[in-house]
Amino acid sequence: MAKLVFIGAGSLGFTRELVRDCLTFPSMRDAHFALVDIHPGRLAMSQQACQKLVDAGNYPARITATTDRRKALKDADAVMITILCGNVDVWQYDITIPKKYGVDINVGDTRGPSGIFRALRTIPEMLAICRDIERLCPNAVVLNYTNPMAMLCQAMQKTTQAHVTGLCHSVQGTAVMLASWAGVPYKEVDYVCAGINHLAWYTKFEHRRRDLYPVLREKVRTDRKIYNTEQVRNELFLAFDYYVTESSGHNSEYSWWFRKRPDLIRKYCTTGTGWNPGRHAYILNEYRARVRDWEKRFRQWLNSPEWQDPVQVAKKLARGHEYAASIVNAWLGNELFRFNGNVLNTGRMITNLPQDCCVEVPVLASRGAMNPMYVGDLPRQVVPITSLSATCETLAVEAALTGNPRLVYQAVASDPLTAAILSLAEIRDMVNAMLRQNRGHLPQFKHFTV
Repeated sequence: MAKLVFIGAGSLGFTRELVRDCLTFPSMRDAHFALVDIHPGRLAMSQQACQKLVDAGNYPARITATTDRRKALKDADAVMITILCGNVDVWQYDITIPKKYGVDINVGDTRGPSGIFRALRTIPEMLAICRDIERLCPNAVVLNYTNPMAMLCQAMQKTTQAHVTGLCHSVQGTAVMLASWAGVPYKEVDYVCAGINHLAWYTKFEHRRRDLYPVLREKVRTDRKIYNTEQVRNELFLAFDYYVTESSGHNSEYSWWFRKRPDLIRKYCTTGTGWNPGRHAYILNEYRARVRDWEKRFRQWLNSPEWQDPVQVAKKLARGHEYAASIVNAWLGNELFRFNGNVLNTGRMITNLPQDCCVEVPVLASRGAMNPMYVGDLPRQVVPITSLSATCETLAVEAALTGNPRLVYQAVASDPLTAAILSLAEIRDMVNAMLRQNRGHLPQFKHFTV
């Protein structure tokens, strides 16, 4: 019997999707799913949701729940992490303080001033989780879904022995989108995607050995519906010849070009960003709505009439597109699985990015092992923005590990969006304001002024 631990299991929808996926594999039909969260109410509902899946599929699995992660981690085979350090009320200042200084942020969970401060708050807790894993389940695979992905993974991989990688569904999600634009089945597409989280590039995108980029380039240039679906990413594609992962709303934050003036935000970040409108604080407001409605939405799911329809139940129990279950299945000694994961670049999988940064590259999961694959050089034209962002992330990780506020300032000062709008003196003032606001959440810092 495998034991799978979910830390941050109060993330109801995500936890039940991952549990559902795991149950579809014979190796995990009878698994022990141990759910952990600091919010007892959300934890209880997550346990109910997972038990509903087990009962509906008549699986011999066991669901337990606890607020004590050390109790859950004992002898685990796999650990999935989906946490938020500091609630939405804390997160809001990552968005509102930069806005006062003119830096308009859409999501703010990956990089830039907002992502950096989220990393500063979260890294100490992630390292504490890994220390518990080292003691209680040192052979477990650890799959992180928490953002900022690259900074958290880099900190864990540099300072602990836990078998950590980070997963982001933007890789397979974007590949599905591009295959549909090209008019080919996704399962017949062969691609190589590499870079850093949310700034990874499809260096190859083929169907039966036929390069699909000429088709995609023509579609983006001539089909207004396709162009308007992802304006930011399509502009990047037309400029740099390779397609990037993650939505246009997110990507508008990662560069100099799209959010530095109100007219550019209106043009590129309002109606042409797919699922994620690029408007200010979009995801923050979505989370606020979820916090208000989470119990109502859970009850609707739990009591849906679809549970009485065998066809609908089969759909509810079908495996989704997340990587986690397939990785755990391989780790347990079953089918090999290739995925894009976040790993240190120490083996120089990407030869023209810094050796000590965290990269997102193809990885092969097998029994008790994850083997990153060599990619080589990224195309030269995408290196400046990718390498700069990777360097900012590494500075932020060093700041979190050392408690040095000057490194925070230096990381934010080199952020492309921030630097396009503010002077160095203005950035210093903004960082000081954010340090003061986060004072109670940064135990590793002794000083809160740059």
